[in-house]
Amino acid sequence: MKNIVKSIIEKELNRSIVLERPKDKRFGHFATPVAFSMAKELRKSPMVIAEELSQELSNLPQFSKVEAVKGYINFYLSDDFLNSEADKFVNSDEVVSEKREKILLEFVSANPTGPLHIGHARGAVYGDTLLRVGRALGYQIDSEYYINDAGRQIELLGLSIYYAGVTNILNREMEEPEEYYRGDYIVDLAREAYREFGEDIFTKEDISKLSDWGKDKMMEEIKSNLSSIGIEFDNFVSEKSLYSNWETALERIRERGGAYEKDGKIWLKSTQFGDEKDRVVVRDNGMPTYLAGDIIYHMDKFERGYDRYINIWGADHHGYIKRVQSAIEFLGFDSKKLEILLTQMVALLKDGEPYKMSKRAGNFILMRDVVDEVGSDALRFIFASKRPDISLEFDISDLSKQDSSNPIYYINYAHARIHSLFRKSQYSKDEILAVQFSNLGEREKDLLFNSLRLLDILEETFNSRETQKLTDYLYSLASDFHSFYNTTPIIETPNEKLLLKLSWVVASSIRKGLKLLGIEAKERM
Repeated sequence: MKNIVKSIIEKELNRSIVLERPKDKRFGHFATPVAFSMAKELRKSPMVIAEELSQELSNLPQFSKVEAVKGYINFYLSDDFLNSEADKFVNSDEVVSEKREKILLEFVSANPTGPLHIGHARGAVYGDTLLRVGRALGYQIDSEYYINDAGRQIELLGLSIYYAGVTNILNREMEEPEEYYRGDYIVDLAREAYREFGEDIFTKEDISKLSDWGKDKMMEEIKSNLSSIGIEFDNFVSEKSLYSNWETALERIRERGGAYEKDGKIWLKSTQFGDEKDRVVVRDNGMPTYLAGDIIYHMDKFERGYDRYINIWGADHHGYIKRVQSAIEFLGFDSKKLEILLTQMVALLKDGEPYKMSKRAGNFILMRDVVDEVGSDALRFIFASKRPDISLEFDISDLSKQDSSNPIYYINYAHARIHSLFRKSQYSKDEILAVQFSNLGEREKDLLFNSLRLLDILEETFNSRETQKLTDYLYSLASDFHSFYNTTPIIETPNEKLLLKLSWVVASSIRKGLKLLGIEAKERM
């Protein structure tokens, strides 16, 4: 709505303006300081300019009042304009703007060597929420999962399955590997490999086969875990499949003076772009490092020609930012097109005590265990409700409470309350929506205005990359409705249809907002 009002004013004034929402609602629905920017040009006081412009703009039908206050111009929306916007809002299932930018959004990308833990879940929910909101705004966004299926960690997966099979299934003694993955999930994989291939699979010659087979099994589980909270990806890109491009990538970097040899290794000159030291990309044994995989992957990304690239990484990857940006520059691309967002870790409590680590995973909390306990909706809401760059601690016991301390319950309860009103009313939906808003009281007008701000909130959410702006808005809107409901008779009153239409707008905003969080609004509770 803000952009609509802004375009109306800009068309009338034939200039760009800044439009703000006053913190004090007494100063209107929107305000602009445009008079201050015009003062030098017109050689007039901002107060005088504001007075003149307010008189000029007061004739527009979208405003019930336009006033000048200390150089600012304040706008109060008319009932007709609000009614028109409400009708468009409730008659559309989607909230759509018209952006044209093409974006590649990569998130999760957990190594396929173990199940997803609760830290992965936070990045998954954050990425998927940005994806949904961005698409609602009209951005053309593709989602992508980068599979780290090359290198030492995949070799260790095969070795770990082999060791578990020999010691747990064949019951033979074997020297414990110096480095391997632990946890019941590895034993489960060994048992499944035994059922599928027989005991002959547990030989050193077949470790590479176990590595590839185990990676595929873990990816099946990862996809299943993500699907359980409503997350699907457009693309899965294999690191292993890209390694044929490594020599091409390295040659490009060399051509731009971005690599050199020292001590038998090949180094990336990442210090040229702010890194604390240069980084090895090829070891002295001729094998590429982990960074080489990131380089060829980002070359592949940028060659696909998106307008912007967004990576969501765990906070432990902070040190990789400069080295990846430098590689992009040395490959001949603009690293400013890449945006890297970091998510901090999560601490879970249950009844005030630390949540138990998963025996299956060994030493971390499985995402699947938490979903089974609190459900997908609660998990998604909690992870979307905090800034991703701050550590998150919450007690899952709070998510079973049926009061305002449980935000997802509180918001759903507002939506269900509204639908209970519809069921009690003698009027049909068509009769309710045919009513025109007129002579609205201040409280009703405030509730209507707030309900219609969803698109503005989505813009703020995506532009700031802060999904909590959407959850905060929905909680605030639900709170406004609960307060209104508790003090305003609706059914069998002279204004029943008008108040039900107002409630319908509120419900539409809650339903659409929750949908963009990956949550289906409840109509009964």
